[in-house]
Amino acid sequence: MENNVVIYQSNDGLVKMEAIVDASNETIWATQKAIGHLLGVDRSVITRHLSNIFKEEELDKKVVCAKFAQTTPHGAIVGEFQTRDVQFYNLDAIISVGYRVNSRKATAFRQWATSVLKQYMIKGYAVNQNAVSEQKYEDLKRALGLLENVFGQNLIMAEEQAKELFAVVKDYTYALDTLDAYDYQNLEITDTTLQEKFRATYESAMEAIQSLKEKFKESPLFGVEKDKSFHSSIGQIYQTWDAQELYPSVEEKAAMLLYLVVKNHSFVDGNKRIAATLFLWFLQNNGILYRPDGTKRIADGTLVALTLLIAESRMDEMDILVKVVVNLINRKQ
Repeated sequence: MENNVVIYQSNDGLVKMEAIVDASNETIWATQKAIGHLLGVDRSVITRHLSNIFKEEELDKKVVCAKFAQTTPHGAIVGEFQTRDVQFYNLDAIISVGYRVNSRKATAFRQWATSVLKQYMIKGYAVNQNAVSEQKYEDLKRALGLLENVFGQNLIMAEEQAKELFAVVKDYTYALDTLDAYDYQNLEITDTTLQEKFRATYESAMEAIQSLKEKFKESPLFGVEKDKSFHSSIGQIYQTWDAQELYPSVEEKAAMLLYLVVKNHSFVDGNKRIAATLFLWFLQNNGILYRPDGTKRIADGTLVALTLLIAESRMDEMDILVKVVVNLINRKQ
């Protein structure tokens, strides 16, 4: 193990986090004092939160705590040193406490953690220009395994969308396997549904949006159009070239509808929710939302994550993201 390695530093450089790196167990260890300094609170606050974490059985104290010998200057004898056992807490405990503490520094830490993990997921998984390497694939799964418990609890969250994103990524096994198996530039669209039972129109889509607004008592601005771009989004999924449809299958049309509604920002409020709802609405009306065994082709959580990934993507990544969506809902699933 390596001692006193700086693993975190605030943007202003005033707050640093030193910890013992335990490479063999893929974790780090820090004292309550160090955690308190990181989050800008007294050690007693850290003690209280850890006590609640163990009481609620969020974490197992025997697993996340360990005592290490620490040598410090003797308080009473000048020039002498003393060695004593000090309680340390691993990464699971540090993150769990970090999402409970309510302080400015804790908020900065949460924003940093969310940003790092979100960017890692986006760059290493969804919109990277290279295939996900086996090591990144395994690293991502380990990181998500750690976050599954943390983000699943009723904790103070830096941003609600991050909570949704990380809480559902465990449903991504098929998607990860798909992207691990193929180079992004070689993803193919296969096993799709060519026969349509339903053709979306602007009017029918707006009716679906209005129903959503009434059902969930959304804000007055929800579903209010900013411009005419939503007309274009509906028309674009049926676009043709030389008498041939550009998106011939139901799955491709659904994927494009999801992408366009997210990216065009046609509404004053609710663009992502509207996009996800219309995506499911389109699949349902075409009779392919469910598999023959009655299960959904795409989990609600996975759809949330896809919607967020599309929102974060660059415009030149449209084709690959559409292919990813199709590969998640085609008949091969």
